[in-house]
Amino acid sequence: MGGVDVEVAGARLRLLSQRAAWLPDWHTLLVADAHVGKAVSFRRLGVPVPRGTTSAALQRLSELLAITGARRIVFLGDLLHSARSHAPDTVAAVSAWREVHAGVELTLVRGNHDGHAGDPPRAWGVQALDGPLPLGPFALAHHPDPQPGAYVLAGHVHPCVVLGGRAHQRLRLPCFHFGATVGVLPAFGPFTGTHPLRPAPGERVFVIADDEVRALPTRGAATPE
Repeated sequence: MGGVDVEVAGARLRLLSQRAAWLPDWHTLLVADAHVGKAVSFRRLGVPVPRGTTSAALQRLSELLAITGARRIVFLGDLLHSARSHAPDTVAAVSAWREVHAGVELTLVRGNHDGHAGDPPRAWGVQALDGPLPLGPFALAHHPDPQPGAYVLAGHVHPCVVLGGRAHQRLRLPCFHFGATVGVLPAFGPFTGTHPLRPAPGERVFVIADDEVRALPTRGAATPE
C-alpha cells in the first residue's frame, strides 16, 4: 500500500493509505477514530452488521508497525466506540494482539466516545490522557480545535471528499485535510461513517483511493479585493 510524504509545521509526515500517519522523527504512528468494538455494539442493539471489523483493524495496525518500525502509536481519540465495546471477544482479540506487540508504546488522547466507553482494559497497556499531547511542533488531539503555539493533528471529523457529478455516480473517498493551523486524519476504523469536506482556498487535501494516497489540486488563496 502506498503513501505520500508531506511537510507540516516544518516536520516530516508520511500519509499512509491504511488511514494513518507516520512521524518518522519521533518513531510515532498516529491513528484516529479506530472505534474498536463498534460492530459488536450495534449487534448488541439488534442491528445486523458485519463481523470481523476488529480483526481487520488489528491486522492493519500490524501491517503499519511492520512497514514503519514504529516504537509508539498515539490514538487520536475514540479508540473504543462504547461501553459495549468491552465485550469478551473484543477484549480478548486486542489483548492477543497486544501480546504480540508488547514492545510498542500505546497512548490514547481521549475522545468523546472514550468518555462513554471508559479507558481501555489495563491488560492492553494503553496510557490514556486528556489532550492535547505536545510532540515537537504538534499538539495531538481528538477535536480539531486550534491551539496557540502548535499545529494540531486531530481526528473526530472522519473527513472525506465527494467526487463525481450525478448522485448515483458520486464517490466518497476518505482523506487527510490540512488547514493553516489544524490537520485532520481519516477515521481508521473499518466500520465508520464519513463527513464531506469543503476545503478552503490554500488548504491541502489528500484522498485515499485504490490503496494509494493522492493529492487533490489545491484551490488558490483568495485574492483581496
